[in-house]
Amino acid sequence: MSEKENQNMHWADIMAEKIIREKGDKDLYTCASGITPSGTVHIGNFREIITVELVVRALRERGRNVRFIYSWDDYDVFRKVPKNMPDPELLEKYLRYPITLVPDTTGRADNYARGNEVAVEKDLPKVGVFPEYIYQAARYRSNVYAEEIRKALSMRDEIRAILNEFRTEPLADDWWPVAVFSSFTDKDNTKVIAWDGGYGLTYRDLDLDKEETIDIRSTPNTKLPWRVDWPMRWAYEGVDFEPGGKDHLTEGGSYDTAKSVVRLFGAEAPVTMRYDFIRLKGKGGKISSSGGEVADLSDVLEIYPPEIVRYLFVGTRPSAEFAISFDLDVLKIYEDYDNTERIYFGLLDVSEKKREKESRIYELSQVDSGKIPTEPGYQIPFRHLCNYLQIYSGDQEKVLERLSDASESQKERLRVRMSCAWAWLEKYAPEEFCFSLSGPDSLYDASKEERSAIRELAGFVADHLDGSTEKEFSEYIYRTASDNGMENADFFRLIYMVLIGKEKGPKLAGFLKACGSEKVLEILRRY
Repeated sequence: MSEKENQNMHWADIMAEKIIREKGDKDLYTCASGITPSGTVHIGNFREIITVELVVRALRERGRNVRFIYSWDDYDVFRKVPKNMPDPELLEKYLRYPITLVPDTTGRADNYARGNEVAVEKDLPKVGVFPEYIYQAARYRSNVYAEEIRKALSMRDEIRAILNEFRTEPLADDWWPVAVFSSFTDKDNTKVIAWDGGYGLTYRDLDLDKEETIDIRSTPNTKLPWRVDWPMRWAYEGVDFEPGGKDHLTEGGSYDTAKSVVRLFGAEAPVTMRYDFIRLKGKGGKISSSGGEVADLSDVLEIYPPEIVRYLFVGTRPSAEFAISFDLDVLKIYEDYDNTERIYFGLLDVSEKKREKESRIYELSQVDSGKIPTEPGYQIPFRHLCNYLQIYSGDQEKVLERLSDASESQKERLRVRMSCAWAWLEKYAPEEFCFSLSGPDSLYDASKEERSAIRELAGFVADHLDGSTEKEFSEYIYRTASDNGMENADFFRLIYMVLIGKEKGPKLAGFLKACGSEKVLEILRRY
C-alpha cells in the first residue's frame, strides 16, 4: 500500500491493516476492550468501546474472523463513592470491598458493579456494538486464573524488576504480585506474608490481625494487581488489538510495563492506539465519575440518533480530544452529519478525495454495516425541525403531516430525530431558542396603529402564505411594515410578540411558512 493510499483510508481501516500486518495471517483475531464499573460508565469510556468496534468492523470487511471481547473488571476494589450515586452513607460502609460485593443503591441489579454494567449492556446494541462480555469477578472467584496467579507468584522477582524500571520509588522486598480479599471481612486491607511454592498462600488481615492460609485453586480471595492482570489477560485471551487511554499509554504507564510483563506469560503485547479524553459542552464540563459530572451513552442517545452518536466518533481520530455537545452546537453536529450524507448520495459536488473520505465515514456511522440506507434522510435542518415541533407542541404526527413529501423510510428516521429534538428542547436548549405559540389568553397590548399592521399582514397571510416561497412572502412582510410607517425591526418585534410573546424568534418568513396560514391566522385575527 502506498503512502498516498494510506492517507486516504479511514483510521479504522489503517488500524485493521496494521493488525493483519503485525500479527500475521490468522484464523481468528481477538480485539479487546474493558473497564472497571466503579461508577457510571460514561461517554468518555464509550470512546474505547466504539474505537474497538470500528476496527473490528474494518477487519470483518476484509474477510477476517474476529472475536470482540469486553472485560468488566468487576473484581476491583470499591475505593470511592461517586457523588451521583443514591444512598452514599450506605455505600461508604463498603469501601475496600470488591465492587461485586457492594449493594446497588440504584435498584438496577443485585450488586453495585452489575448495576453499572447493565446500563451499558442495554444501550450498546442500539449503536451497533455487540461484544462478548467477560466478567472478571466470576473468573477470579471461580479460580479460572489459578495457574496464572501461581505463575505470577513464581515470577515475583522478574515482575518486580520490570515494574521498578518505571518507578521513582522501588517496590519493597516484601511486595507480592497478588492481592487478597480477606475471608474474614471481604476487604483488601491485607498483606501477603508467605507462599509455599505451589498453591498455598498465607496472608494477614490487617484490620483483625489474623492470619490465614488459602489454596488459590479453591478460594475466591485472590486477584492479580492491574499491571500484572492486564498483560496476563492479553496472554490468556490471545489479544491482538486493544487501545488505551492517554493515561495508560503515556511513557512509563501501564502499557509500557505490560509489554514486558506479558512476555513472562509467553505472549506479545497487542497492537494498540491511544485515544484522548472527551469533554462535555452544555452539560457540566469535565466528565468525572467520582465527581458525579457524567453523561453516559443513554444521555447522548436522548439527544442524538444512534448513527450520529457513531458519527461523532467515526469522524474524529481517537487521538484527538473533542466535546460531546448539549448546547447550540447540537445544530451544527446534525448539519455536519447531514452534509456527509448528502455527499454519500451524490447531492453535493465535491472532490473525489472528499467524496471517498466522507462516504467511508457515513458507512461506518451506520448501526448495521449490512443495512446502509438506500436514500438520504429527509433533509430538514435541525433548527427547522425544532421549530415545527414547538409549533405543534411536540406532536410528531402533525409535524409529519406538514412534511408530507417524506418517504416512509425518511419518516421512520424523522421520528427518531424528532424524539431527540424534543428531548433537547426540554432539557438543554437555551431559553431564547424555545417558544410556544400564543394562546387566546395571551394577547399582546397592541396600539391602534399596530393592530392595523397586524390585520394587513393577516390579509397577506390568507392570500399568499401557503402558495408562495419563503423569499416571496418575506416581501409581503416588508411591505406591511412600510405601508404602516413602521421600521422593519419594530414590525418584526411586534409580530414575534403577537405570535410567541417574545421580542425575537425564528427567521420570520420561514417561521410563518412552517406554521401555515391556518395557525397564523388563528392568532392574527384576534387583533
